[in-house]
Amino acid sequence: MPERSNIRCRNFDITIENEEQGTENAHYYDRAAYQSPSEEEVKQGWLLRPAMDMEINTRKKKRCVNINPPVFIRTLVVVAILAGFAALVAFLVARRNRQRPLPVQDNYTVALHRALMFFNAQRSGKLSANNNVSWRGDSCLDDGKGYLKGLEGGYYDGGDMVKYNFPASFAMTILSWSVLEYSAKYEAAGELNHVKDIIKWGTDYLLKTFNSSAKTIDKVASQVGDANDSSEAKTDNGDCWIRPESINYPRPAIPCSTCPALAAEMAAALGAASIVFKDDIEYSKKLVHGADLLFKFATKGEGEHYTGGSDLSSKFYNSTGFWDEFVWGGAWMYFATGNSSYIDLVTDPGLAKHAEAFWGGPNRGVLSWDNKHAGAQLLLSRVRMFLDFGYPYEEMLRTFQEQITEIVCSYLPGFNNFNRTKGGLIELNHGKPKPLQYVVNAAFLAALYADYLEATMTPALKCGAKFYPIETFRDIAKSQINYILGRNPQRLSYVVGFSDHFPKYVYHKGASIPSYIKHQSCREGLKWKESKKPNPNTIVGAMVAGPDKYDGFQENRSDYNFTEPTIAGNAGLVAALVALLEGSKTGIDKNTIFYAIPPLSTPQPPPPP
Repeated sequence: MPERSNIRCRNFDITIENEEQGTENAHYYDRAAYQSPSEEEVKQGWLLRPAMDMEINTRKKKRCVNINPPVFIRTLVVVAILAGFAALVAFLVARRNRQRPLPVQDNYTVALHRALMFFNAQRSGKLSANNNVSWRGDSCLDDGKGYLKGLEGGYYDGGDMVKYNFPASFAMTILSWSVLEYSAKYEAAGELNHVKDIIKWGTDYLLKTFNSSAKTIDKVASQVGDANDSSEAKTDNGDCWIRPESINYPRPAIPCSTCPALAAEMAAALGAASIVFKDDIEYSKKLVHGADLLFKFATKGEGEHYTGGSDLSSKFYNSTGFWDEFVWGGAWMYFATGNSSYIDLVTDPGLAKHAEAFWGGPNRGVLSWDNKHAGAQLLLSRVRMFLDFGYPYEEMLRTFQEQITEIVCSYLPGFNNFNRTKGGLIELNHGKPKPLQYVVNAAFLAALYADYLEATMTPALKCGAKFYPIETFRDIAKSQINYILGRNPQRLSYVVGFSDHFPKYVYHKGASIPSYIKHQSCREGLKWKESKKPNPNTIVGAMVAGPDKYDGFQENRSDYNFTEPTIAGNAGLVAALVALLEGSKTGIDKNTIFYAIPPLSTPQPPPPP
């Protein structure tokens, strides 16, 4: 296949499958110009021919008598020039019509379609008829039975069919943020309704995990299921490999009464989604009310003076702190409600100082389900860049923008914050496993900040002693996404179903077991985990955990450090891909995210003396 190029005409030699190609008819012409004369017209031509010939001859004689040689020569030259110009225009138009192809989807658009499909494969509960994943069916309809009204629905986190609210909430927040910034690009790609449906499936479930209609709450469900939670698994060395459709053992909810990081992240998810669904007034109000309950539950109403405990530890997805979620969740609450108490809270220097990663540390600049600092800094920089609040918020907002500037600069080659693999992947988690989930979030931040700068007519960013054009930061994002899509030493797409060469042994119980098997025990399912054959079901769009720090990759179904996908990782991939789409000239949506924020009141002038 010949080398492809992306829409900026840069080489992008990744094989794309099922692209629509075509060209317009090379013989484009005006059919009216080729209509045959009618019989009456022909007859009239015969009858008038003698008279017309006589008149033409008479005119020729007259011209011969009155001709002026210099004028005649100049006229011929002008006519020749005009005729040549007309012929050139006709030639160029004809060639353009012959060579102009029908629109072809670019690589990022194809990858976006795939990445969104992964969420369909991760749905739990009663599936809709248009879920479009043939090997998935209804599952875990009795999840959380006995907890409030039950916890059917939501998303399985990864390959083990467990529902964790912490990463799921982060995934919904990132997806909502990407919709608020790039709804026009989603619509141009034909995916706006799809991504909104994905978000709503997630937020509908989150609303079930606490008493969302109450005035106050004292608990939320943090998790349903466990990687090894069946009674049989406990006697089988904790190893249970089973399709979600075959699960028939109880999966109780795991509630928590002190979980500030989880509750603040859930508040962020519902708050961001309330803006996405602002046109559905009743649903948006429901989301805002739920978000308000969660944020008050998270902070105990104490804000930066919070003295409560931390989230309880769990086997997976432990939060390393909650102050960053307070800033992140508070920022989204401000956007969702316009209540100035939230902007007062998140710009309070005391709250920011609690979050040490705002000022340094190895994870500075690493946006993830656990660390929200970089996301909060960019989100609040947006307020400064587009609303220009001034005093008393300016000092803290300027600090946030300085911080996010340093962060995106740290992604540049030559800066010492992060190493790179020989293949060019930024080691945001410092060589530890599962790197791609962090890389996609960094790509999203870099591309989005570049769009903010462009929208404010800022042509370059100062990093150290040099100025870098804003396109440099888009190029950083593209280089990382291109690595993931196949431009890496393995020549492997880490997104399943993109190109011809992608992981076939994904760590995923549902994808690894044939769909015709309806019921089996944990022990019976182990043969599929240990099978040497590729997965019978292709989990399209799943971004696997990724390579090691040497660009190496092990195609091993049993090693989740290489081959397991997660919804939090895919959310970042979707956000980065839509940010990099260039088919739409609209850029970001500068205003929708601020729709609930009223104009700030200005101080009244003093009364006259």
